[in-house]
Amino acid sequence: MRSSADARGFTLIEVMVALLLMAVMAGMAWRGLDAMLRSRDVTQASIDRSTVLQTALTQWEQDLDQLQSSGGVVPALEFDGAHLRFTRRQPQGLQVVVWMVRDGNWSRWASEPVRDLQNLRRVHERSQQALTLDAQRLTVLQGVQGWQVAYFWDNAWANALSSPGQALPPKSATPPPIAASGAGAPGAPTTPNEPIPDGIRIQLEFGPGSGLQGTLTRQLVLAKGA
Repeated sequence: MRSSADARGFTLIEVMVALLLMAVMAGMAWRGLDAMLRSRDVTQASIDRSTVLQTALTQWEQDLDQLQSSGGVVPALEFDGAHLRFTRRQPQGLQVVVWMVRDGNWSRWASEPVRDLQNLRRVHERSQQALTLDAQRLTVLQGVQGWQVAYFWDNAWANALSSPGQALPPKSATPPPIAASGAGAPGAPTTPNEPIPDGIRIQLEFGPGSGLQGTLTRQLVLAKGA
């Protein structure tokens, strides 16, 4: 027969101490788990931002890699301080593309490809209409509060606003024009003095809350024909 001392259970104080220890251990485990989850979320957000940025820059480079002269029908490349507008070759014809910074976003607008000169002039005129751009532009990168564009002429960078777009560069700095070629390219005579720089550089200034800091610079050599 068991004695009363052997049958004695835990006292109330012992139970409370055990519960307190379990609560402390659970709290420490939760804080560690919460820190791990927060770190994972921060890392994933950084990866997502980097992916979006890289996708935007890839699209930018692909557009300019396909820069194509229309033979002087419309400007091959022009910058007005707010919009970078150029013609891009596509299998279906020529396409007018506009990149812009609007409402804190880096955005892109692209026309449908066209095959004839009349429609090329028409879509180029449409690309200069603010209502058209606002209604159809696609945001490719958020949190961009400003940008700068420069052209590379004769082994030197120059602000795109002071480079030829209206005025031609010195003859020694005038690169050869891009010949109108490829499927669907309008068959107008090539303008010999159509100014196309050797390279282009953009600087994107990121705003607060974008998750990106400072200024990003990207340079690209422009193709001289295809």
